[in-house]
Amino acid sequence: MKVTKDNLDYELKDTKKQDDSDVESNRMYMEMLMEECHIDISKEIKHPPIAIGFKTKEVVTKNGMQNFPNPIGTYGNFSFIQAPPKSMKTFFISLLVSAYINPKGLHTRGMISERGSRRLVHFDTEQGEWHAQRVFKRQQWMNKSSKLDFYDTFALRVLSPKDRVSLIEHYLESVSSNGEEVGLVIIDGVADLISDVNNLEESSYVVQKIMTWTAKYNCHIVTVIHSNSGSDKPTGHLGSFLEKKAETQIILEKDENKLGCITAVCKRSRNTPFEPFDFKLDDSGLPIIVDLKDF
Repeated sequence: MKVTKDNLDYELKDTKKQDDSDVESNRMYMEMLMEECHIDISKEIKHPPIAIGFKTKEVVTKNGMQNFPNPIGTYGNFSFIQAPPKSMKTFFISLLVSAYINPKGLHTRGMISERGSRRLVHFDTEQGEWHAQRVFKRQQWMNKSSKLDFYDTFALRVLSPKDRVSLIEHYLESVSSNGEEVGLVIIDGVADLISDVNNLEESSYVVQKIMTWTAKYNCHIVTVIHSNSGSDKPTGHLGSFLEKKAETQIILEKDENKLGCITAVCKRSRNTPFEPFDFKLDDSGLPIIVDLKDF
């Protein structure tokens, strides 16, 4: 088409019209975000309810001394567990899951949970079908009398990182659409949701996804990542992003002087840190919290 002053003016006007529309759409979007993110300091906002915790602490209140649970994780937030390979991370996850199912169980003494009618979902990204099912079935072995129809389990090893993220998101949206709530989400492990733990964009993306899921569905997400070799730092840029954004960072430590026990330590928390506790495998090969004073 031959360019003339008339059609050039038309193109410029059309571009300006489009630009004005974009500006207005952007303004409305920003107004919506401001309304969503605004915090009214005169409004009473209650502490987020606990999803899972360990023991209680005594606190001075205007009503006198009261006991409050020490949170490991609260609804609307996420936590992560780090340790070197083969440090019983999966067994520790089983303790958390078992405590969420039944905090009064034999294996989880001292642990606290407030599940209500919420669902529990467990995603394993590393293991094949047989090994993943064995991990999931521990909950039946640790809670023989518990009905587990609220406990959903998935092995995602066969999927690509992108499809793993999409499946988790689809599950959460599906449960919400059915009028139910998801309470605790286990993702073992988070590094398999991206292709490279040292990729800044991928790491930022998946941590932002986790934060969005916890906020949108008011659940608590627990995920797992390896430690760097010879260090107490979680692996890669992904580990750095997790450290900055998590509610609670848990490290598992092995001490040969502790009779084969593993110690769970709260490295960082936005709450009062829970006190370290020890667990080991019982005669049936199931994890159990132990008090070393009993030995």
